[in-house]
Amino acid sequence: MLIVHKYGGTSVGTLERIDNVATRVIAARDAGNDLVVVVSAMSGETNKLIDYANHFTKNPAKQEMDMLLSSGERVTAALLSIALQARGYDAVAMSGRQAGIVTDTTHTYARIESIDPSAMQKAIKDGKIIIVAGFQGINKEGKVTTLGRGGSDLSAVALAGALNADACEIYSDVDGIYTTDPRIEPKAKKLDTISYDEMLELASMGAKVLQNRSVELAKKLNVKLYAKSSFSDDKGTLITQESDNMEEVLVSGVVLDKNQARVTLRNVSDKPGIAAEIFTKLANEGLNVDMIIQNVGVDGSTNLGFTVTESELEAAKKIMESFDHDIGSMDFDKAVCKVSVVGVGMKSHAGVAAQAFSALAANNINIQMISTSEIKVSMVIDEKYGELAIRMLHDAYQLDK
Repeated sequence: MLIVHKYGGTSVGTLERIDNVATRVIAARDAGNDLVVVVSAMSGETNKLIDYANHFTKNPAKQEMDMLLSSGERVTAALLSIALQARGYDAVAMSGRQAGIVTDTTHTYARIESIDPSAMQKAIKDGKIIIVAGFQGINKEGKVTTLGRGGSDLSAVALAGALNADACEIYSDVDGIYTTDPRIEPKAKKLDTISYDEMLELASMGAKVLQNRSVELAKKLNVKLYAKSSFSDDKGTLITQESDNMEEVLVSGVVLDKNQARVTLRNVSDKPGIAAEIFTKLANEGLNVDMIIQNVGVDGSTNLGFTVTESELEAAKKIMESFDHDIGSMDFDKAVCKVSVVGVGMKSHAGVAAQAFSALAANNINIQMISTSEIKVSMVIDEKYGELAIRMLHDAYQLDK
């Protein structure tokens, strides 16, 4: 079998942990597998490099930042390769460029356009264990690029797809996907299997185990994805295609996202195109709007509300102030959060949303905004009730059973 392993920053955070990763890689190799191992920078390394750059300027050139930050993963790749060689295993470290990863020209948040796997295929044929520096590639101009947050996961999935690997195993300090954050609800249960779509919703709603771009790519390339811990031998959670028996499970998980802010616009001019103007301007500034609610217009005006990430609230505020001639008044609220209920079984079961609303109402938690899809119900509530709401919803859907 050909297996792609990916190890995150905490898994390779010290020399001892890199040695632990080497032991895992050797065990998989001794079991008869061909291996491509993708690594992140050692935990804290990327932040240290950013601090170095900020010593000179708070606004360093993105091209130079890519050159700088990509070095962290190359250090880890070389160290792991050296560790394996020291234990008698034929390993070779490769940068993203050497692994054949070609991206677009966007710096610090590039998208993978193609992969030429020929160098890796030759190394595998020669019996080598390949260690690839994650999070990076090269554009058509020959410049180093990085893939943004969660980029090493993305590297691993893309390489697994290009090599037609049998599985891609993502190792971190978490041993799988849970019905909710165990730190909020100790009764949270680890899932054996979850569909790509459910995992995408959980990731986009705030679950931190897997980055949503990597799950999206795994679905597109049909890569069998596992979330595992590098500190235990647990089999982890399989993320794969939706199957009929998954629909028997009403809800797979509930998730809390505290990185939310609400913008409320009152007495907005109720004329054609005003909403398009507002959201186009937000999009042009790179702001992602999540939930939107608009009231029916009365007497030539309407009320409009939407959410953005908390870190983007100030930018959204500046943009809204440029519409002051079309908006009567505006409020900006950081003290909100989003709780979401996710499950493919919702498509074939009625009353899932009503059950969520009832659970919150029973605990006097007011819902400010609601958004639904085929497999998700999201609600914006006061931030102070976020963790209570998660525990109540987890109990309401009996997710510990």
